[in-house]
Amino acid sequence: MNQLSLYLLNQCKTLKTVDHIHACLLKTGLFSDPYIFGKLLHHCSVTISDSLDYATRLFLHYPNPNVFMYNTLIRGFSESPRPQNSITTFIEMRRESSLFSSVAPDSFTFAFLLKAAANYGSLMTGMQLHCQALLHGLDGHLFVGTTLISMYGECGRVDFSMKVFDEMLEPNVVAWNAAVTACFRGGHLESSERLFESMPFKDSTSWNLMLAGYAKAGEMEMVRKVFSEMEVKDDVSWSSMITALTQNGCFDEVFSVFMDLQRLGLRPNEVSLTGVLSACAQAGAFEFGRVVHGFVEKSGFRWIISVNNTLIDMYSKCGNVAMARLVLETMPAMKNIVSWTSMIAGLAMHGHGEEAILLLHEMEESGIKPDRITFVPVLYACSHAGLIEQGHECFSKMKNVYNIEPSIEHYGCMVDLYGRAGDLRKAYEFICQMPVPPNDIIWRTLLGACSIHGNVELAEQVKERLSELCLTDSGDYVLLSNVYAVAGKWNNVETVRRSMINQRIKKTPGWSMIEVDKIMYSFVAGEKQNNITKEAYDKLREIMLKLKVEGGYVPEVVGSVLHDVEDEEKEDLVTKHSEKLAVAFGMARLCKGSVIRIVKNLRICRDCHTVMKLISKVYQSEIVVRDRSRFHSFKDGSCSCRDYW
Repeated sequence: MNQLSLYLLNQCKTLKTVDHIHACLLKTGLFSDPYIFGKLLHHCSVTISDSLDYATRLFLHYPNPNVFMYNTLIRGFSESPRPQNSITTFIEMRRESSLFSSVAPDSFTFAFLLKAAANYGSLMTGMQLHCQALLHGLDGHLFVGTTLISMYGECGRVDFSMKVFDEMLEPNVVAWNAAVTACFRGGHLESSERLFESMPFKDSTSWNLMLAGYAKAGEMEMVRKVFSEMEVKDDVSWSSMITALTQNGCFDEVFSVFMDLQRLGLRPNEVSLTGVLSACAQAGAFEFGRVVHGFVEKSGFRWIISVNNTLIDMYSKCGNVAMARLVLETMPAMKNIVSWTSMIAGLAMHGHGEEAILLLHEMEESGIKPDRITFVPVLYACSHAGLIEQGHECFSKMKNVYNIEPSIEHYGCMVDLYGRAGDLRKAYEFICQMPVPPNDIIWRTLLGACSIHGNVELAEQVKERLSELCLTDSGDYVLLSNVYAVAGKWNNVETVRRSMINQRIKKTPGWSMIEVDKIMYSFVAGEKQNNITKEAYDKLREIMLKLKVEGGYVPEVVGSVLHDVEDEEKEDLVTKHSEKLAVAFGMARLCKGSVIRIVKNLRICRDCHTVMKLISKVYQSEIVVRDRSRFHSFKDGSCSCRDYW
């Protein structure tokens, strides 16, 4: 009966099935068996998610729990969002130990407790636990010592980590790895490298830690060096490399590493797949993303929720919201809050505000409550679609129905909502009445709205507020300059420009990317020409001539140069902006009838917006541009944004 109960318990995947086993154990009297109860408690505390409260109730109803049971509950809390409860459980354990010697803490107790202190970043708690370990003679235990190194590293005291490590008589590879990790966390790259070189034995984890550490520090040359020197690369090595390249924007290399992984006959894991799909999303690599999607389908990864969620994000950011919707609707596994939120964000980026709100209602009807993250894209969707009343309703629902206290992001969306609608005074009053201090993003949002609607007086007030925050963002100066230029105040424009020069403030260079035959090409206006850019410039000259003759194109020089275009190094050359070069290259290389998909790091200017509409009309082409603000889908001479800036 004991073996059968344990077998059935191990098969339980949900709290409901565990509840049935619990009932059977009570009926058969096995609940009082310490071994059986310990397994049940472990299953609820560690194995099954969201069952820690159930485990706590079980623990409270068991007479005289032993050290294993205490350790199990402490471990469960240490890995949960409430790690402080581990300390409360330990205090109760210490009270019991005065009565029963069987519940005296052991090395596992302190290892789990120190992990809890590290997880909520309490150095004081960690030091107190260190003292307790000393009192119990466990500070020299290898397991405890290793966890002490990790705890001090997490709490920002690398010096303490190294002191514990130096006092170890015979540190094993796990202790060495913990010390390397602690140095990386403290930003001591040279110390990490020195430790790594001194290690008497290195396992795969050691190499993977070096990969992850250098990647987090942005040291991509060292990442490549470590990866190339690895004699044996496991799943973690490949996924770490893909993640590192993705996080540092090396998208072509991500695709190359993923192809190498497949050529070697290795099977990508969940992390590798989400990493490469994330790279496709950021780069706008639609065709490569479709290839990865095909692999996901053939290899049986569709049941993994995180992979589905990343597919939704990838298709949305690559401009194909219909495919994103199809992935959501055909998910074999149950949709979670990330699935719904990713799709709502996709609809928001494409300006489909009403669809985003309908999807929010569908999400609510499915039994999943939206959280504070969900409401950000919902409000964003209302803002970009001009849905003022619906935006108000969603903001009120968030506060009154779901008891979610608005964060700075939600307030920013509301400011954007009023600003885009042209109600600048209301936006300003809303900011002044916010219960939290407005940050630079809030003021910059309003400054952008002032630039769009040409409100000089308010723009000057907002710029003054930004100056009070001691910020020197080039975009603030460009936006203010735009406002003055539109109003014809050229002396003020010159003053702003001179101020930028005196403070050595440089505009952020802009770039545009396009995918051709699963290869990413990047363009920057004014960059040194090569064979690729020459081809783009030659095609662009041909296109611009045709647009002038057949489309009546006239460059919007002032508007384009002075509108939010910190993305161009040579503002006077509006006909050679990076997005125009990318479109020209796409038209030169892609088959006729192909959708031209472009990703731009900053906002598309008005002149480029006009050119894209004319190209779509004159050449009968479909162009999709993702700028830093939203998607623009150009077809038959019009744009999906309906020129709602």
